[in-house]
Amino acid sequence: MKVFKFGGASVKDAKAVKNVKRILDLYPKDNLIVVISAMGKTTNALEELIASHINQTDSNQIYHKITLFHAEILNELFPNKTAKIYRDVEQFLQQIKKILKEEPTDHYDYIYDQVVSYGELLSTTIVSAFLNENGIDNNWLDARKLIRTDNTYREGKIDWSTTNKNIKSALSVSQNSTKTIYVTQGFIGHTAEGLTTTLGREGSDFTAGIFAYCMDAKDVTIWKDVPGMLNADPKWFEDTEKLDEISYKEAIELAYYGASVIHPKTIKPLQNKQIPLFVKSFLQPENEGTIIQASNRSDRLVTSYIFKRKQVLLSISPKDFSFIVEHNLRDIFNTFHEHRVKINLMQNSAISFSACAGGDRFRIDALIEDLSRSFSVKYNNQVELLTIRHYDQDTIDRLTEGKEVLVIQRSRQTARIVMK
Repeated sequence: MKVFKFGGASVKDAKAVKNVKRILDLYPKDNLIVVISAMGKTTNALEELIASHINQTDSNQIYHKITLFHAEILNELFPNKTAKIYRDVEQFLQQIKKILKEEPTDHYDYIYDQVVSYGELLSTTIVSAFLNENGIDNNWLDARKLIRTDNTYREGKIDWSTTNKNIKSALSVSQNSTKTIYVTQGFIGHTAEGLTTTLGREGSDFTAGIFAYCMDAKDVTIWKDVPGMLNADPKWFEDTEKLDEISYKEAIELAYYGASVIHPKTIKPLQNKQIPLFVKSFLQPENEGTIIQASNRSDRLVTSYIFKRKQVLLSISPKDFSFIVEHNLRDIFNTFHEHRVKINLMQNSAISFSACAGGDRFRIDALIEDLSRSFSVKYNNQVELLTIRHYDQDTIDRLTEGKEVLVIQRSRQTARIVMK
């Protein structure tokens, strides 16, 4: 059994969906689990729809944009306008509309998961139907019935025992057949009460890792619009290099620091069962890409750069000018945890604690307001966080030239710089 994951860019339009079929045709004898994200920028559009609903502004235009986007893909893939797929897609769209007719709740994260999850349901329904109609028989699976999480909306914590049982039960029927393909959604799960949850932004990679772990997959392939895992984001750095092979440990480090190619949670379950992870280009599927596995022989051959923009650097001090001691740190960390703001870098001195964070601006503003009740809080907006793995001083000097360095940290293998 192999697990494939296709992100939004790989199913962004009808041509891309046809390319997914072309890739699957390259694996005629393999049992496959195909995990698919929402099409193109659908998740962003659904987030806009939620914001409009909560703010009680007119959401019809955004809803129309979402329906039109999927209708255009349907029209190109399915010339027969009476095909069942049109009714299936319309049913999902009507379910979104039904949610929007309800009175807005102040529980944003809950509403977010109930609405945004339809992006994956729509994409997998369309792709599955297209494959079935074009000679690739497959079974559509509802990940909401398989992946069990707690009630932490927007970042559900996996109940591994229940999830393992659910997946093994759902996929066991066809294990002995000559060829089986399953198509399912990334990113989404369900609570014990049957309510939809999501696994965090870009959580489709994690879904692929979950299925691979539960089914003891031979390997996992994440199909991207880049030739493999690069040592830097080509949007910010010229002359990037492809990492042909890296270890699980190095990949976890890069993902933790913010490398966008792989979701941070994806690698650990694969490492636990020694399942190789490939990162390959859906534009050039025959090429080798990157392999992530146990061997660390290539980890120090290439310097890697991770660049995070739109960060906030907070400086937190006791109001009475006392020292930052254990109980202060406890209170600060508890407040970050309550607001679900991830700290990307931190350090403390005798009288202050500094933290660099990014993500949802609403959460950060609420965090600052809450911290300010007990502490003096200063902050810098729009700072940049640069992480360099396997650095040297010349590299640091070159990348910080003309910048105001606010914080710099060094270990033997990693340099981290907050600058403006």
